[in-house]
Amino acid sequence: MKYTPDGYGERCRFDAFCKTVLRNEARTHLRDLARQRNREIEFSALPQHEMDKLCTVDEYPSDSILFTAYGYTLHIRDEQVPHAFASLPEQEQGILILYCALELTDGEIGRIAGMSRSAVQRHRTKTLNELRKDLQSKGVKN
Repeated sequence: MKYTPDGYGERCRFDAFCKTVLRNEARTHLRDLARQRNREIEFSALPQHEMDKLCTVDEYPSDSILFTAYGYTLHIRDEQVPHAFASLPEQEQGILILYCALELTDGEIGRIAGMSRSAVQRHRTKTLNELRKDLQSKGVKN
C-alpha cells in the first residue's frame, strides 16, 4: 500500500488486524462452547448415584445418638435402634462399633479388643442376630 498523508493505509491495516483478532476470538469462543456442550449432561440423564452426590442433608448433633468404644464413635439416627443397641453388653457394643464405624475385619477388631478372630466373629454374628430379632419384634424393617 502506498503511504498517504491522511493515514488511510495505516487505518486499513489496523482495521484488518482488528478483524482478524475478533474473528479468531469468535472461533475460540465457539470452540469452547462446543467443548462445554459435549461435556455437559442433563440432570435427567444422570444416574441416581450421581444425583445423590449433588444434594446435602443438614445433620445436627441432636439427630443421632452416639456410642463410643476404643476411641471411635458410631452415630445412630434411627429412633428404635439406639435403644436396642444400648441394651447390648459393652464388649458387644465395642465390637459392632469397630465393625460398623470403621469397617474393620474380625482379625483387626480382635487385635484392638484383645480377642481372637473367631471369638470376635462369634460375638459379632450372635449380637447382630439378636439385634435383628429384637428390632423385628418391635416392627423395625431392615
